[in-house]
Amino acid sequence: MQRNLAQSLEDLTQSVNLSLNAVWWRLKRLQDSRILKVRGALVDAQKVGLKLTVFIFISVRTHSKNWADQFSKVIDSIPKIQLAYQTSGNQDYFIKARVLDVQAHDNLYQRLISRIELADVSASFVVEELKDTTELPLPLPLSTR
Repeated sequence: MQRNLAQSLEDLTQSVNLSLNAVWWRLKRLQDSRILKVRGALVDAQKVGLKLTVFIFISVRTHSKNWADQFSKVIDSIPKIQLAYQTSGNQDYFIKARVLDVQAHDNLYQRLISRIELADVSASFVVEELKDTTELPLPLPLSTR
C-alpha cells in the first residue's frame, strides 16, 4: 500500500493472500488506530513549480513552552514548510521547505524571523535529489522471513 495506494482492494487481497472481508477489516483497524494517517496523492513538486528544496537549521535562545507553542503555530501557518523537527546537536530545529526559487526562500526566511525570535538561521539548498520517499521500512510478515 505504501508504494501504490491506487491498487484495488482485490489486488491487495491477492498480494497478502487474505479474503476481501479480512483485508477490509484490517484496513479499517489501521485507519481507526491512526497507523494509516492519511490517504492522499504525492504531488511532484518540480512539476508544480516548487523547484527548490531547502533545509533550514534553526538555533534558539529560549526553550520555554510558550515559545515552542508559538513556533509550532508559526510553522503550521506556512504551507511551504513540509517537515519540522526539534533536534539534538548544534541546531535546535530542522525544517524542510519546498519553494519556487531563492527569492521565495528569502520571503519564507523573512516571514519566519518577523514572527518569532530566533538566535540563528542557516539554510542549505538541494542540488540533486537522490532519494525522496514516504515509504517506511516495515518488517516483513512472519511467513516471509
